[in-house]
Order: sequence, then C-alpha cells, then structure tokens
Amino acid sequence: MSVTPPPIYSPPKQEANLKADLTELKDALSQAAQAPAKPEIGKKHFNVENPAPVNVFNYTGAVFDDDEEEYEHADLLPSFPEISFPPLGEIPFTDRGHFANPEKANLYAEVATQGGSVKHHTPVLGVEFQGVSLKDLSEKALDDLALLIAEKGVVVFRKQDNLSIEEQLRVGAYWGPLHLHPSTGVPRRAGLEHVHVVYADKGARPDPTAFSKIELFHSDVTFEAQPPGPTLLRNLVTPDVGGDTIFSSGAAVYASLSPYFQKYLESLSAVHSGYEQAKGARGAGQHVRREPIETVHPVVRVHPVTGIKSVFFNAGFARRIVGVPKAESDNVMRFLNEQFALNHDVTWRVKWNKDDVVIWDNRMVNHSALFDFWPERRHAVRVTPHAERPESVAAYEARTGQKAKDWAEERYKALGIQKPTLDGGVGRKERGFKD
Repeated sequence: MSVTPPPIYSPPKQEANLKADLTELKDALSQAAQAPAKPEIGKKHFNVENPAPVNVFNYTGAVFDDDEEEYEHADLLPSFPEISFPPLGEIPFTDRGHFANPEKANLYAEVATQGGSVKHHTPVLGVEFQGVSLKDLSEKALDDLALLIAEKGVVVFRKQDNLSIEEQLRVGAYWGPLHLHPSTGVPRRAGLEHVHVVYADKGARPDPTAFSKIELFHSDVTFEAQPPGPTLLRNLVTPDVGGDTIFSSGAAVYASLSPYFQKYLESLSAVHSGYEQAKGARGAGQHVRREPIETVHPVVRVHPVTGIKSVFFNAGFARRIVGVPKAESDNVMRFLNEQFALNHDVTWRVKWNKDDVVIWDNRMVNHSALFDFWPERRHAVRVTPHAERPESVAAYEARTGQKAKDWAEERYKALGIQKPTLDGGVGRKERGFKD
C-alpha cells in the first residue's frame, strides 16, 4: 500500500488552453461505449416486508424491480459494469473562476434576461436561482458562476427539467476534466461512465450499525490526487418528505477556531484512503473499475481563486493525521468531524424538489444526505469535475506571494469592522442561558 506525497498545484498560465476539451470527453465516452459488451445485469429481488439493511455510506443501495420496466429513468438506474480504468495521472486543470467578473455581472445579466431571480441564504453558504436555465448560460456566465460557487460554497438551480444528462456533462466538463468513479454505480445506458448514480429505494433500508451520522459528512473522493471542484447533482426522483442534504463550510469551520489551533492545523497533513470504499463495493459483489489508492493532503487547503483557507478533512476518506501519535490523531479527527456535523453556524440544509440541480465546491464544503425517506425512492445523477491538487497555506503563500485569507476576517472587513478576538474569558461574568 503506497502513499502519494503531498502534491503541489500549478497555477494557470494562459487563456488559450483553458476551455474544457469537449472533443476529448466525447472520445472518452465513445471508447467506453465501444468496450466489450457488458454482461446483462440481473435483477435483484428484495423482501419488502423485511428488507435487508444497506450500508448507505458505501453507496451499495438496491433496485426494487416491480415497476422497473415502466420507470421513467430506467436507463439511468445504477449498474456496475465489469470494465477497468487505468490509474489516474496528472490532470491539467485551470479554475474557470480565474476569468470571472468579480461582480458576476455576466451571470446576473443573463439571469435578468431569462426573467429569473436569485436569493442568498446564510452568510456563509447558499445561493438559490429560480426561473433560470442552467444549460442556456453562456461561457462567461459559467465563469462567473464558478466564482460564485467558490465564494458561497453551494448554489441551487430549481426546476431544471430541460437539462439532459448530456447537457449536465457539458456544463461539468467546462469546469474541469470529468471524474470516472472507480466503484460506485454508473447509468445502465452505455457511454455515461462519467456519471455517478445516487440511488436508494424500498428494496433496502439504511443500516444504522454500519456508520454513525457524523461519519456521513464528507467531501467526494478525496482519496484522489486531484479531488473534485464544483460538482453538479440533479435529483430525478425526490421523496415527498425527507432526503434533504446538509452542507457544511470548511472555510467557516477554519474561521471559527482559535489562531493557535489554526496554525497547528495548517502544519498537518492527513492520509485519505479509497481502500475502504473499494472493499465495501467488493463486499457487495460489485466490480471495482480502478484499483484504490491512498493520498496525503493538507488538513487546511487554500482555494486557488478566492485565496480563502478551509479545513479539508472528512470522516469518509481521511484515515489518520501524518506524523502525530494515534491518540492525538484520533482526537483531532473526531473534533473536526464534530465541527462539520454539529456546528450549525457553518451549515445550510437544502430541501430538494424534482429536477433541482445543486452545485457545490468539494474543496470548501462537506455534505451529508439524510437517509430518512425509506421506503420511498431517491434517484439522482452526479457529474464530478476534477480540480487542482490541494495546496497548503505555506505552499499557496510561497507560490503567489500573497497571504491566504480567513473567511470570517474577510466578512467582517466587508462589514467595516474587525473580527472579534478571544480574551480567554478572564474577568468574564457568568451569563444565564437565554432561550
């Protein structure tokens, strides 16, 4: 089992090579479609009166087949084809947010032209667009959108019923080379191997003995050397109640800590592992399409466009802190996991509707789906562009000559005041709790 050394991010060099290569994407999809024929996928039968528990943390959901032939999205149901991908090498990437208008003028002008509206939610996370067609935004507007996602972490486009899976792939590919997931479900329709399927139904119920709820907060596939940036998830079928997603800001988690602990975390790296996910897939009888790896990433990374510092850590894939005793590593990991899951000041809860698209920046945001909707069906498709290799605070400042930023300090600066300092509670009077 090898560990990849901490990577360095190469900054953008020229505008000429920045557009996502859609020809390359089409070639990759065509090659996948011309691969040897996939074996016929046998239907799974489940006892709905006493369904088997499913470890949703490993995405090993089920397909209940009593209405499968008539199901509107049967071609996008999950499959696990026995094809194999080579190891990932270095992936050229430049963040489109570098070329955005700082005021997002192009994006907001097109929103107005479409007759749409925009609503900002919490101070740290969340922008919602109504009446705006994502697929009709120009490249300049998509550049502005990339910056908005970097700044606000999560953006929702409501009612994207005109967005085909091909259009979703096109938008994702504009922001970066698309990820091929090594183990989880891809659509049954051939040529869509870049699409990750999120699916659960009445054929299986979540197994609370397999995970804790805090462990479900994660950033996607952080074991990769170049984990995702902006990620697009569209819900095809949404439960009438339940199935929300909670997002947590790593930038706000970082900003909430003392300067002493911030400096300590900035000095640390963590091992992120894909072995456990691959083991869970194989345990469910599914084919692993690319062999798992482990990668070392900084615990605090800097966004290449905004310069904002963020805790980059999650219980899903991070396994240990490098270079510290296990007791220390375990306690730091538990503390950080709790901050993402339990500090509601850093969260935003998204309620889904059919055909909504949520886009979030995996570099700055952790998320957790709520599995409170069984026995209803929840079906979504995800397109996941790669981003840069995570860059530590020290590496960012050495490369750019600029000081990395604290999210809260920047917010207070915009308000014209200084970020409050900690006085240690000396001389503090006792205060009663006010409800």
